[in-house]
Amino acid sequence: MAEIEMELQSGTSSLEDAVSGRGQQTVFNEDDMLYYIPERRQSLDLGQSAMDTSNWPYMDQALSPALSYVSLATGERSVEMDDEDGSDTRVHLERTDSFSSCYSLDSDDCEKRIPRVKSKGDTVSELSDTPELITTPNEIKHPSLTVAFTFKAISNTLGKLSEGDVKRFKTMLWKRYSQSFNTPPQGMDMVDLVDRLLECYDLEVSLQITKTLLGEMGKNKIVDYLQTLCIRNEVCYELRETLKRTYGEVCDDTAMQQEKRPFDDIFTNLHITSTCGNGPNIEHEVMRIEKLDSNRDAGELLSTKDIFSAEKLECSNVRLILITGVAGSGKSMAIRRLILDWVEERSHQHISFLFPLPFRELKQFEGSTVSLLEIIQKFYPETKKLKDEHYRSEDCKIMFVFDGLDEYGGKLDFENTELLGDHTDSTTLNVIVVNLLRGRLLYRGLFLVTSRPQVKRCIPWDTYYEEIEIRGFCDPNKDEYFKRRFTDPAKADQVIAYIRSFKTLSIMCHLPLFCSLVADECHQIFREHGTQAELPRSITYLYTKLVLALARQHRTFRDPDHSPDNERDFLMKLGKLALNMLEQGQFKITRSDWKGTGISSEEAVMNTGLCTQYVTKPFVLFHEYVLSFIHPTMQEYLAALYVFLSFVNQGKNIFEQPLKDKFKGMFKGYKAMELYKSAVNKSLLCDDGKLDIFLRFLFGMALKPSLELLQPFCTSSVKWSTEVEDAAALIRKKIRENQHPGRNENLQRCLEELGVLATEAASS
Repeated sequence: MAEIEMELQSGTSSLEDAVSGRGQQTVFNEDDMLYYIPERRQSLDLGQSAMDTSNWPYMDQALSPALSYVSLATGERSVEMDDEDGSDTRVHLERTDSFSSCYSLDSDDCEKRIPRVKSKGDTVSELSDTPELITTPNEIKHPSLTVAFTFKAISNTLGKLSEGDVKRFKTMLWKRYSQSFNTPPQGMDMVDLVDRLLECYDLEVSLQITKTLLGEMGKNKIVDYLQTLCIRNEVCYELRETLKRTYGEVCDDTAMQQEKRPFDDIFTNLHITSTCGNGPNIEHEVMRIEKLDSNRDAGELLSTKDIFSAEKLECSNVRLILITGVAGSGKSMAIRRLILDWVEERSHQHISFLFPLPFRELKQFEGSTVSLLEIIQKFYPETKKLKDEHYRSEDCKIMFVFDGLDEYGGKLDFENTELLGDHTDSTTLNVIVVNLLRGRLLYRGLFLVTSRPQVKRCIPWDTYYEEIEIRGFCDPNKDEYFKRRFTDPAKADQVIAYIRSFKTLSIMCHLPLFCSLVADECHQIFREHGTQAELPRSITYLYTKLVLALARQHRTFRDPDHSPDNERDFLMKLGKLALNMLEQGQFKITRSDWKGTGISSEEAVMNTGLCTQYVTKPFVLFHEYVLSFIHPTMQEYLAALYVFLSFVNQGKNIFEQPLKDKFKGMFKGYKAMELYKSAVNKSLLCDDGKLDIFLRFLFGMALKPSLELLQPFCTSSVKWSTEVEDAAALIRKKIRENQHPGRNENLQRCLEELGVLATEAASS
């Protein structure tokens, strides 16, 4: 220190000369930082007048890597570029937690230098051992390489060094690349150090400098860690792009042909609860139905961002979450929301990779030998860059999303299926699925599975998991959905007013699938007849579309060999059960009820989705799983369908006495009006209105649009033009007689189901 003071006093050397490496050559040792230099230098305010820079010491500029290393090889220094030319070496990192390094742009030696040609007397001995950096100026860098990633990657990598190694790294950085620093970096914190590096070099070069110095320090494992971060970043970027193309848009029937719209424009928040077994929605237009002994705990309301949040993972060891919900309740919609939130970096950013593997797509591997790794690479080829250790690394969280377990037809035998613990081992798809649900495969992975309520347990009893339920839309969400589906506010308001005019229709819109069917129908009417067209007054038509949508999905994805005849027989048996329960005022299906139907509960719940399973707690220490229809009105619709098809296909009037029915069948078939008279009379005798909605459906099935949809279930062609007129006359007569004043409103609704306008129905 005394020598330095003497030099300063004698004027033979300057502080700037010592720092910049000019004048007397100074060697900096790792633990021998002798000069006191302030950490941060304030920007110079030049004001309005020019500053005299003639006496400033000359400083070398940080050249672009290609130029600097060429000059080292030739022994000549190229003329430095002007600071206004937009040099590629200029990198500015925008951060909110600190300003860009300790150097401001107006005084940054890396940014504004005085051009100078190096004289022959100057020496580059301090840079003679600078390693050569290979750069390709015309090479297009990977789009995933951003300032934010590079800053975080280098910072995290250097953060793995010990304090002594960090000092050594800074010393080597100062020796090799002192032209990029106007002060030794020993006084810099990690943020300023990395910030400074990125300001003076391209992103690729900054990474290469870090790897080179760490390699010379013998920190090969840390170099591998940095290289791993870069590979993961590239794969993650490509994976996000793939998922964005797959899930970012949905088909919307808004024009002559279906067009694609961003999913974000249509998605509406769903009602997600932390408790399951809550039973179906039992809200009803006419009847007051008591809660079906189901789970009375409302539970916590959740969003898709809460499913595998960082907070949940910190306080819980859960690795498997099962999402349940009735058919059409929005499970796939919620999954799409979660995926896109990860893609757009809105949530679950602690997850390194997210792999959606829908069971509908996994069916292609049935009957073949395959490994889980091969399945992942088949769906997402970009993952071939990943190594085996990436799937096992503790700091690399991977989430797998399996949508639609109810569509998987394999046998879930958790006791006898062979164990599988390696994701690279080839086996059958069933073994992979069973071991995933067991929690044996990829024990560090996170697994999200969606399914309709299961009749049989789809998760082993000894596997720790959580279960949440999606219950569709709440009332405010229904209106929001239609406002999003219809870009024209006038059309949206018209559809919302139309739905509110039918309480049953409004209630049933708690199912997103039903909302979608209503919106598609309204779109088609607006397209063909304009916005002034009358929207369908028949709820029967829309319910028929819902039943057919579920049935066709069954035939397409769950049981392709299921014939229309088998489908009709199933609906007849289920409809007969629905009618018997409806007449008794019963909405919960007991085990004894199922025994006489001849159908399986698995077919009703998982395959067709017309029923659901939930938990009842009739006693304090006892609970059981029972079944019901997905909504009371679905029970009423299926009951009406059974009565209607019995008449159309068999000429049978369900409401006639068996003996009378037997003799009438010997001479002639029943007429439609006899069926309607019997149904109306039976309905009017029920003061509680338990057959009111049933009666509406029965009349609505005679209308031409509904008949056309139901034609596949009819064994003969049906033409009921005259019957519709006669049925309308019958209802008008009952209204005029006014023997059951409390039922007149429902009779007017029956007229609307027959196509009679509401004004005409009211005046009748």
